[in-house]
Amino acid sequence: MIREDGSSGSPEPVRINKYLATCGVASRRGADELIARGEVRLNGAVVTSPGVKIQPGVDRLEVSGREVRPAAGPDLTLVLHKPVEVVTTLRDPQGRRTVLDLLPPDVQARRPAPVGRLDYFSEGLLLLTTDGDLCHRLTHPSGHVDKEYEILVRPPARPEQLETMRKGMRLAEGERLAPVRVEVLETEKDRQTLRLTLIQGINRQIRRMCRDLDLTVLRLRRVRQGPVRLGDLALGSFRQLSPKELADLRRAAGLP
Repeated sequence: MIREDGSSGSPEPVRINKYLATCGVASRRGADELIARGEVRLNGAVVTSPGVKIQPGVDRLEVSGREVRPAAGPDLTLVLHKPVEVVTTLRDPQGRRTVLDLLPPDVQARRPAPVGRLDYFSEGLLLLTTDGDLCHRLTHPSGHVDKEYEILVRPPARPEQLETMRKGMRLAEGERLAPVRVEVLETEKDRQTLRLTLIQGINRQIRRMCRDLDLTVLRLRRVRQGPVRLGDLALGSFRQLSPKELADLRRAAGLP
């Protein structure tokens, strides 16, 4: 039976989106999207609200016809070097290659969820984790873990365009952006490489900033998120975070 209240019982009921995040199916935001698409069933009934609660160990939860269970063992947090033309989801209705497809079967079975997104034509560092609390903290709009990108644009940006980014600008759609740290790494005749550091999670922020400044993005690569760096990780490869990296990342996210 689907429950909206927090009725007593052992173990304690938890919200569906939190439980899906804990199981590594998706971030809480991603879980809400799965619910909105009608892909989540609780005891055979389609879940229509993220406020529905599940009693772990008692209720049966399914996503896209597959039963969801908590991951066995300790949480897993990875850094992946995402290539272009790969979707940052666990499943794509259009049949495109997803970041999960880049992982071996034993890791896929753990269902690590992407921490945020990199768009289809962007590459670089992408965190994936089975730790629902960590994923939620890093993707919540109130989070301020900075992200660093290296981008190639055409033509080279003029000083006033760089200053607009540094001061904070308003996108054509109306969103007001926080100041962006901008460094010029290399300038050629018709193109320029920039390093941008962002503290917001605005959708496709860099591409939209450049669009409004009449700059064409030729390449966009994320190279750092908080204390975690891409380094020399090969394109399409992944590695598990070291204990120090994980501790530093949790601290940056405000977790013990």
